[in-house]
Amino acid sequence: MRQSLGQLLRHATVGVLTLAAVWASCGSPAAAPAPEADSIAFDPRHRAVQHGGIVRAANTSITCRPRQSPCSDVRDGAAGVNGDFDMHYIDVDSDPNTYNSSRAEVRLPTGSRVTYARLYWGGNLRVGEQKPAADNGRVLIAEPGGDYKEVLADTVVGHRVADDADAFQASADVTSLVRDSGAGLYTVAQVNVAAGQSAAGAWGGWTLVVMYENAAEPLRQLALWDGFAALRSRGEELKLSGLNIADGAPGQVGLVAYNGDRGTTGDSLVVTGPSGSATLGNGANPGGDVLNSTISGPGTGSPARVPAYANTLGYDSDVFDVGRGVLGAGDQAALRLTSATDAAWAGVLFLAADARQ
Repeated sequence: MRQSLGQLLRHATVGVLTLAAVWASCGSPAAAPAPEADSIAFDPRHRAVQHGGIVRAANTSITCRPRQSPCSDVRDGAAGVNGDFDMHYIDVDSDPNTYNSSRAEVRLPTGSRVTYARLYWGGNLRVGEQKPAADNGRVLIAEPGGDYKEVLADTVVGHRVADDADAFQASADVTSLVRDSGAGLYTVAQVNVAAGQSAAGAWGGWTLVVMYENAAEPLRQLALWDGFAALRSRGEELKLSGLNIADGAPGQVGLVAYNGDRGTTGDSLVVTGPSGSATLGNGANPGGDVLNSTISGPGTGSPARVPAYANTLGYDSDVFDVGRGVLGAGDQAALRLTSATDAAWAGVLFLAADARQ
């Protein structure tokens, strides 16, 4: 039987990141795990109006076993869903005390200063094995060139058994770590996900959302929301208010979601502003299959990932361009994420758009 994260950590030397108050008190560990709820309404987590933007690093923590055909083709981007495979952990580090780990790059423009950073992690606890929910609120992170530090969830953890899955998402403020460490490859380990095969499938991963300021960039409205919601047949609509968006502003919208299957259509992300609506998509994400197991962003030269699988088999962390003429001038907008067929879960939405001067 695999050891729990708590057992493994007793054999490793790690620091602790938790609430800002705990960080300031020399890293004293939290007294108890974060509480859990089976659903969490999407609410604002952090917002700012500043010269700068939002970047994110993300990766999956589990994938198909290479001995299974056609696992290699699926990893390279071919059609395939997690329920079709015996899934096993990704483990890219050289630490024998971790059973899963993956890396991704925080890429910041030159001259940037990090103003806020939040780490999200989540997955399915019940597949061929059942992972203990007690470990949902703990994860390890290593900054570029650094050693692992334990991160404890600093807010309510979403955790619900539904649709033959045992799903969760947790998060923590890691601003101090990312501000001090800057750009580069971050490693996240011990995401509490189960391996094996089931009809529901295995999935799990992590996303690090980073807001930065940079005097060379436009003044932008930056906003981050999070929650924990099952999407099947109903979707999640987020009405945004108190925004400061310029007329005709271009922008970007990002999402984190779990258990979206490639090729299962009927899921979409729609943004609505004073000037109209647009169904978001890009070359990696068709408008009718936006939850298709991808980690993607606009433009070329995507940040590095290790490994960099094109089909993440149930984990989505995507950023989309919003063209001019949709958001419009004003303080109101809406985002609607839906899944008509996939038993998917929504965890994070964020927005960056040019602001009124």
